[in-house]
Amino acid sequence: MSADEPSSNTQSPDDVAPISDWNRLLDGKVAVITGGGADGIGGAIARLFAEHGATVEIAEIDLDRAERSRVMIESAGGAVRTHQVDVTRADEVESFAADVLGHHGRVDVVVNNVGDYRVSARFEASSPETWQRMYDINFGHVLLVTRAFVGSMIEARRGSIVNVHSVEAERGYPGDPVYGAMKAAVAHFTTCLAVDVGRHGIRVNGLGPDLTQTAQVDYIARSDGAHHMWPSWAPVGRLGWPEDQARVALFLASDMSAFVTGHNVPVDGGTLAGGGWFFSPDEGRFVNRPKRL
Repeated sequence: MSADEPSSNTQSPDDVAPISDWNRLLDGKVAVITGGGADGIGGAIARLFAEHGATVEIAEIDLDRAERSRVMIESAGGAVRTHQVDVTRADEVESFAADVLGHHGRVDVVVNNVGDYRVSARFEASSPETWQRMYDINFGHVLLVTRAFVGSMIEARRGSIVNVHSVEAERGYPGDPVYGAMKAAVAHFTTCLAVDVGRHGIRVNGLGPDLTQTAQVDYIARSDGAHHMWPSWAPVGRLGWPEDQARVALFLASDMSAFVTGHNVPVDGGTLAGGGWFFSPDEGRFVNRPKRL
């Protein structure tokens, strides 16, 4: 059977490992994680994947963050390699993919995690240059990294791709319409690619974080001492942590979700379901965490 022919899709329940064997959900798998340095969602995903038996290949632009991730994973007995890569550059992504595929001969999981919400200019003061940067960091790199590895997955007739975007992919985001549009593009690319490559045994799903504490988005500092308001800000009543995102990524990457593809899962403590952004006359801007009930 050639790589271009559809699979028979005759996998039976007996072909999937029993739940009792799923204490290491990624045993023997090779997982690529972009932005997998410490202090964020990517780092938490890298650590959890390694804990579940994956050999982790981290692409990270910041060597210090990458090194801290490596130390944490190896000290816990995990297998990891780190690479300094700017995933917005096609040449660096191609070199990274050649290294990983040359070393392992395959990749089983790709997590496109890199992104940045920080706006350099409001839309009315923005420019083609600011739009291009927002595209590169939030959507363009997803295309580059996915293209670099999906061919090997098609040849192997298996694989899982997890795209980390944002809850803003699925609601109106007044903070920056361009950012919201880029995240929506990732979410729809996820759905479209899943339909395109599913017949080759590849699953593609997305993950939409919100209200998750990271170095990039420090909700603890931004709460201004109003921590008692979390039951108002999030239906689950608490702040989210990178580990909350990592657990869902693990589910989507593993055979636990063997019959799930083309979906974008909000991992947001219920904010998408419970509401969204509200204009605060007191603050003169849209907020997703009102200061008063």
